[in-house]
Amino acid sequence: MIGLDAIGLAAAALPATVALHHALDRHGARRWRNAAFWAAFATTLGAGPWLPDLANGCLVLAMVALATLGLRPGAVTSSDETTRAAGARRWGARLFLPALALPLVTLGGTLGLPDGRIAGIALIEPKQVTLAALVAGAAVALGLALLLTRPPRGTTPAETRRLADGIGWPMILPQMLAALGGVFALAGVGKVVADGVLGVVAVDTPLVATLVYCLGMALFTIVMGNAFAAFPIMTLGIGVPILIHKLGGDPAAVAALGMLSGFCGTLLTPMAANFNIVPVAALELRDRFAVIRVQAPTAILLLAFNIAALALLAFPGTPR
Repeated sequence: MIGLDAIGLAAAALPATVALHHALDRHGARRWRNAAFWAAFATTLGAGPWLPDLANGCLVLAMVALATLGLRPGAVTSSDETTRAAGARRWGARLFLPALALPLVTLGGTLGLPDGRIAGIALIEPKQVTLAALVAGAAVALGLALLLTRPPRGTTPAETRRLADGIGWPMILPQMLAALGGVFALAGVGKVVADGVLGVVAVDTPLVATLVYCLGMALFTIVMGNAFAAFPIMTLGIGVPILIHKLGGDPAAVAALGMLSGFCGTLLTPMAANFNIVPVAALELRDRFAVIRVQAPTAILLLAFNIAALALLAFPGTPR
């Protein structure tokens, strides 16, 4: 049955390709340092579930050490800007087909295989259907891109490395920060946060509690760069004990709008590398914070809406 282990192996293919490309680059001054970094990342994704916790921890520390020393990858021999511009003119809007295939396959798999069964056979763990569909969508998108553009041999791994090198070590931030959120939850940081908030603010009405919860989700996400890392801290510290148990808030609304508030913080921080750094590198923008500047007004308005919606709709019959 397809579960997280198989999905991790699929995710490891990209950093493994980058590591191999670096190792084979005889002209790279730091090829072994770069190869080691991406190989360690691939190992944590693909073999992490079977490795002891100590080994996984050592791999993470090794990645931190290598990134601190400086990766500074060399230039990649690939298609030049003129060739890419000519290809864009040739294929036009058809270049969007692979990009559209990814969400369509993911959505179709999630809705069409809710229990992970295909022809009555349980092939996918029900909790991992969306992730498995995402992997399938990525494979379909890659296949369509190759079929459409028919690139010369070696172009695909070279372009993979070029993009990964352009992003650099921030590519590992989502996984590291999500893991940090789990560590904080196990360490009881949520209770510490709750005790600190209750010592300063009288969280005795839905409006005040909602303000503290949603603003806390956004701020923790801005600091940590990942709403999934902030969610267990704020939900276990404020959401569950105060909004749900004490004030009688609807659990589904509290969880959903709290997570959406965290996503507002995602739009405002460079720590969210996959949202705000990757597009800058992919589009080769000069302003590192160009994406954040465009997203900021939407994030602030959406955060205000989340606070209002949660305070007004999640506490039926409770004075505001």
